[in-house]
Amino acid sequence: MASLIPWRRESALAEWDPFRELEEMHERMGRLLDRTFGDWLSTEGWLPMVDVEERDDAWVIEADLPGVERKDVTVELQDNQLTIHGERKERERSGQLRRRTRRTGRFEYRLTLPSGVEGDRVQASMTNGVLTVTVPKSSAAQRKRIEVKSS
Repeated sequence: MASLIPWRRESALAEWDPFRELEEMHERMGRLLDRTFGDWLSTEGWLPMVDVEERDDAWVIEADLPGVERKDVTVELQDNQLTIHGERKERERSGQLRRRTRRTGRFEYRLTLPSGVEGDRVQASMTNGVLTVTVPKSSAAQRKRIEVKSS
């Protein structure tokens, strides 16, 4: 009886590369998701990895943007909606690209902050591929510690 599962015999155990197997499985799953969900899982653009930290006096947003030039990043705050968008440009290559796992192209990250932020005091800086945006809270929205007294 023929096997229904394709079977590949490796001639020697030394040729087996578990990372290659994982990479092939990742590619097959990607193709399956693309065929199944089509436009719902658009591969155009990408999202940076972002940490959002709440401090007593401000919100601090850190976005990983390796390979993105500072001039290619825009940070906007409208009301309490923070938007970070930009582009990681494809670089010129002298050889033939054999494998590609890094994303290029446009990106956009949106975050709705609670009300009570001071938009005129927002600061943004970029160091070593990490964008840091500090959005101060208004004095009314800042956390205050209340001393508990004995009665």
